[in-house]
Amino acid sequence: MTSTIDPAFTVGPVNRWLFGTFVEHLGRCVYTGIYEPTHPSADEDGFRGDVAALVRELGATVVRYPGGNFVSNYRWEDGVGPRASRPRVLDLAWHSIETNQVGTDDFLAWCSRVGLEPMLAVNLGNRGLAEAVDYLEYVNGAPGTRYADQRVSNGNPKPWGVRLWCLGNEMDGPWQIGHKTPLEYARIAQEVAHAYKTFDPNLLLVACGSSNTSMPTFGEWERVVLEHCYDDVDLISAHVYYEPVDGDEVSFLASSAHMDRYIRDVVATADHVAARRHSSKRINISFDEWNVWFAARHAQHEEQRAEASEAPALIQDVYTALDAVVVGSLLITLLRNTDRVGVACQAQLVNAIAPILTVEGGAAWRQTIFHPFALTAKYARGTVLMLAGDHGEVDTPAYGSVEQVWAVATYDEESGELALFAANRSLTEPASWTVRLGALGELRLLEHLAVGDEDRNAVNSQDAPDRVVPQPGVSALSGDRLTVTLPPASWHCIRLASR
Repeated sequence: MTSTIDPAFTVGPVNRWLFGTFVEHLGRCVYTGIYEPTHPSADEDGFRGDVAALVRELGATVVRYPGGNFVSNYRWEDGVGPRASRPRVLDLAWHSIETNQVGTDDFLAWCSRVGLEPMLAVNLGNRGLAEAVDYLEYVNGAPGTRYADQRVSNGNPKPWGVRLWCLGNEMDGPWQIGHKTPLEYARIAQEVAHAYKTFDPNLLLVACGSSNTSMPTFGEWERVVLEHCYDDVDLISAHVYYEPVDGDEVSFLASSAHMDRYIRDVVATADHVAARRHSSKRINISFDEWNVWFAARHAQHEEQRAEASEAPALIQDVYTALDAVVVGSLLITLLRNTDRVGVACQAQLVNAIAPILTVEGGAAWRQTIFHPFALTAKYARGTVLMLAGDHGEVDTPAYGSVEQVWAVATYDEESGELALFAANRSLTEPASWTVRLGALGELRLLEHLAVGDEDRNAVNSQDAPDRVVPQPGVSALSGDRLTVTLPPASWHCIRLASR
């Protein structure tokens, strides 16, 4: 298996917003996740310091908030002002009690402290244009108008300056509070987008795409929405979660083949609408929910749930070494599509299908999936380069024949550093991969880190938080050729630099 890299053949600049995350008022993501006033590490605002340190280490750049399904029944007014006067309400999305002890101002202040670009979602489920505009004024309005002055009276005199806004969430889904037909959603999204752009033409707006590719309206939903909203929105959302279906780990390991096809399909639909409108504008994708999620387990748990409670332990999946390889391969896919994916958010950040787990009052630790995310976010810099060559084949029940070695390269011309990210998508066969690097001049090998385990079901836990961590990989540089050994079901980060 051989690849050739030439800096003249590029995909586009590394989009740093590909390394986004997601915080929803779901389970223990917020309460006893990022926020726990009684925790020994809590700051003066009640947010956990140990979690904040891990968030910085993770390297996330953007964070979507407050949902997710949660947003379609959310009143932003309940989460601002003095905490003692905020109401306790029923969250219909996750059948939980929402205390509103964390709301917009609290969250945006936390984002500022940990270095995250906020991406706010507005409720277009059981609310509409007026409430969405009021919310924008509260968050971004200059003092001197009603809702901006309310923010000032709540202790935040400066506008927050949030640029990224999601116009609802998964509005095609029957599970969604206030779900809509494509035309119903397109109409309200266009109204809100037009108002938002009137307020500030520099805002970046995300229209809801399909909740997943299995929705009966997939493709048609995107077409109808964009035909109505094209001039006023900038991105359209895509959501996907992967798990071994009926125990099919072969296809699960190749999940990135599906994500790659999903991106191409949505791009084709968006470009079709552009062609029909004779528009030179291009709508890109906000892949603002993606991850490994064992949804079948969650469905079984839902059937057994009783009364609503505060911060129930929902969808706290514990991730294996195999899951980490899948997550790493999905990150490779996002980088390979850096020219058409404008934002991407791994769902979620803490406890709920997350790279970070916590114990209430106790420890926080890195799940296996933390490591490929952190390494990619840290070392993917400069420009994404194309890879040409023979990368082997794996036959999968779900996706047919896919490349065995799934890889991407980034090159930072300023520092002279080349980063290779690669996954072996075979469960059983190792790969020997040769990379021709002559067009990049003389290089030296800096580091090769691998994520995987002979026991692909190995996990990290409170008692063994470092069971699965990056380990030195096997590679050799001879002249202009790099030879890499990739064990079955493994993910790799290889760094080289100019001599």
